[in-house]
Amino acid sequence: MGKTLTRGQVLQARRRLLQMHFESGVGHIGGNLSSLDAMLLVFHEALGPGDSFVLSKGHSAGALYTALWSVGRLADDDLKRFHQDETLLAGHPPARGIADIPFATGSLGHGLSLAAGTALGFRLRQTQDCVFCLTSDGEWQEGSTWEALIFACHHKLANLCVLVDHNRLQGFGGTAEVASMAPLWERLRGFDADLSTVDGHDLDAMRAELGKPRERPAIVFLDTVKGKGVSFLEHRMDSHYLPLSESQYHAAMRELDAA
Repeated sequence: MGKTLTRGQVLQARRRLLQMHFESGVGHIGGNLSSLDAMLLVFHEALGPGDSFVLSKGHSAGALYTALWSVGRLADDDLKRFHQDETLLAGHPPARGIADIPFATGSLGHGLSLAAGTALGFRLRQTQDCVFCLTSDGEWQEGSTWEALIFACHHKLANLCVLVDHNRLQGFGGTAEVASMAPLWERLRGFDADLSTVDGHDLDAMRAELGKPRERPAIVFLDTVKGKGVSFLEHRMDSHYLPLSESQYHAAMRELDAA
């Protein structure tokens, strides 16, 4: 765990994420920006030395690499290799090579199973270590995610905290249009877990929620904005895919510089 995350660090990380994606010509920017604040908070403040973080929504690998850069685990030169040939910083988290990334993820719906198994492993080893797992809201349409939650609740894995990036958009439209379970948190109330909803861009609100003691698994819905911080990307489905043009990149950077 490091020092308290500041708004200035969040803005700096948004700029660095956009630079990395622009220089690499890579999209998936909207979902990276919606989840970046939470990942920064986890890495700056929540993770202890033995704790683990699993990024289930693997297409937000850019935000994960940026968070690792923000805490000094990756360097600028590392980020320049993002999505390049023979890089460790692939479009989805790699299977090996980066100590802070325990699993390759990207086939949505698998991350929570890996996180729950890790949490049970920590318990069996009689450690106090915890697991944080960030999922998308769309991947709750995957049956494996529900199976993992059943497993976590059955074993009362109080050392597991599930963060749901609830930006309401996925690859083919809004989550309510593709396979509606809205509001998703109502569908989860019957599970033996601590359920809460917070503003996923409010550091104090997330900080307070993550700091609570638990006796069972936690599921924290992060109410987020796809493309957060760049007005012409916010709430837009095409920000799920498209890279930034040069004019868009400079406009976005000007907007963040003025924030």
